[in-house]
Amino acid sequence: MLESHRAVPQPRRTPEALDLARLHDRTMSGDAEVSEPRPEIGDSWERLRRLGLDPERGRNAYRLSLAEVEHRRRETHLSDILPVLRSTLLLPTTGVPLILAISDGEGHVLWHEGERPLLRTADGIGFETGARWVEDEVGTNGIGMALRVRRPMQVHSAEHYLRSHHGWTCVAAPIHDPRTGQLLGAVNLSGPAHSMAPYLLPLAATAARLAEAELRARQLEALHQLRTVAAPLLARVDQPALVVDSAGWTAATVGLPPVPRLRLPAEGLGSSPRLWLPSIGECAVEPLADGWLIRPLDGGTGADALAEQTEGARLTLDLRRSTRPELGVRGAVGSWSHALSPRHAELVLLLAVHRDGLSAAQLAEALFGDPARTVTVRAEVSRLRRYLGGLLDHRPYRLSRSAEVSVLPPDDPYDLLPTSSAPAVRELRADLLRGTLQLPGAGCVSAWP
Repeated sequence: MLESHRAVPQPRRTPEALDLARLHDRTMSGDAEVSEPRPEIGDSWERLRRLGLDPERGRNAYRLSLAEVEHRRRETHLSDILPVLRSTLLLPTTGVPLILAISDGEGHVLWHEGERPLLRTADGIGFETGARWVEDEVGTNGIGMALRVRRPMQVHSAEHYLRSHHGWTCVAAPIHDPRTGQLLGAVNLSGPAHSMAPYLLPLAATAARLAEAELRARQLEALHQLRTVAAPLLARVDQPALVVDSAGWTAATVGLPPVPRLRLPAEGLGSSPRLWLPSIGECAVEPLADGWLIRPLDGGTGADALAEQTEGARLTLDLRRSTRPELGVRGAVGSWSHALSPRHAELVLLLAVHRDGLSAAQLAEALFGDPARTVTVRAEVSRLRRYLGGLLDHRPYRLSRSAEVSVLPPDDPYDLLPTSSAPAVRELRADLLRGTLQLPGAGCVSAWP
């Protein structure tokens, strides 16, 4: 990373900034008596200290070539929403000096716009197009935290891990693909710490939602086009069938109850003409335009089929990639995997740890700290059962006793479902750090320092 102490905006030393600076100094010096910053910042600082990141220098951040930047701009489709973000966030009437940055899901800055003097100042800390702005390389920052915890975040002044960033405040919000739930990137606003206004965090969050709405509108248009292509074919089909796009969203059905989305394997449908899908059983599958024609075969969803599904099944919850938890299943009827939503990942993790099962009230307490939120729990479990089928029992809720269950943990316990603020998940992280918990099938936790 470039030396940056000469290039940082000179902050006005407000009492808040001074208090944060003192807290940062004492924490980095290892003062055991120091009070902690807010939990998200404290978790980030502790994680980076354990990784050995130097708060004075950081690491040399990886930078993409200009050719790779252009490639990622095209591949991520973030360029489609750039006009929405510019019109929402680059407001000339605010009077606040700002930099608008948009990153991909790995933290690479793909666009970097704002007032020229401020951009030159940001260059001094390596905040420029192509730079990889993640916590492991440049410390606690808005883009890195928003991508890791997958919710809007603000990092103010000395909440930044690197001292060279203390003159800045940044707010960032993640952007997700509405088709797949995949994390596409983050939108970020940065400026001098003394001039940042409190409304900028909700503004960034709103801009991210508008961007997702624009992507959703484009998806609906694509589904309409797929439906138009499929209509003549479905008119000639004499058996139940449905047409879905590449992410499983339904464009058209015939002879089947309409479902918004069919859960497809994370690796796609591949080239096999027959496939077992958790929600509808064995199917005939063939490509159609930019999607798939799927025809359920007889006997795919009855009790016998569910019993066959659970026979010798192996469930693997893969949490090694903190932003993309995935559930893999292998059994007598085939193999498949699904990228899980954050809530479903929490549920599967808790059920994997508690193999005897949990009641709706116990799950509500574990997820929300409120045992009365059973309606929410039941709704989420019902959605989860759509593609787990007979592998998810009830009364109490538990993973099938006949299934072998394992959890693949991240390298660092702090990265165990980092988006989760559920009380039970926070307890699991603490237990893993203390070495008092071993996740099912995960091996010895002493591999963690």
